[in-house]
Amino acid sequence: MTHLLRAFLTLIALLPLAFSAAAQNAPAKGDPAAGAVKAETCFGCHAAPNYFNVYPSYHVPKLGGQRPEYIVEALKAYQDGLRDHGTMQANAGNLSEQDMQDIAAYLASMPRVNVATDAAAPADLDKLAICTTCHGPAGISAMAPVPGSIVPHLAGQYADYMAKALRDYRSGDRQHAVMQGMAAGLTDAEIDSLSAYYAGRQGLTVVQKP
Repeated sequence: MTHLLRAFLTLIALLPLAFSAAAQNAPAKGDPAAGAVKAETCFGCHAAPNYFNVYPSYHVPKLGGQRPEYIVEALKAYQDGLRDHGTMQANAGNLSEQDMQDIAAYLASMPRVNVATDAAAPADLDKLAICTTCHGPAGISAMAPVPGSIVPHLAGQYADYMAKALRDYRSGDRQHAVMQGMAAGLTDAEIDSLSAYYAGRQGLTVVQKP
């Protein structure tokens, strides 16, 4: 059984538990207006088109129009040390649950750009079929946003950022049970091809200041 198939079966097995957790732990409701104020520290990097992280160098991700549940999950992962990035760990470290919900609601309120959900998958990407189960054929995630199975939109995201994330999942530097399994069997060439495909869809945008 391949790494990708094993990870896919694990994902399916986790879904009932995820929905059960969602019913028991409904998140706080985010306020976009409050989030616009609280997100001020985000603007220096995420509101700058084509802004680069350094050492290593890759585009700072687009967050406009992203799933709010995913943004909260990511901020919590930085707080818990599951994602290794000094600046983000520092920025997320003192955020309360309500702060994260408000910031996420603000970022998610930005419209995505001309989403083409009927985009055809390229024939040479044999690994794409498993990715689309959750992320959708055009990079707009089809899965219900519930704790344990929160899937980000990928359409329009910077290719080098996605490639960096996949390589970090593969190496274990970025921790997520399902994604580590998915990335484990990918070659560098497959990672680059998948990232380029989703980057070519239209969707996520650079953060807009209020």
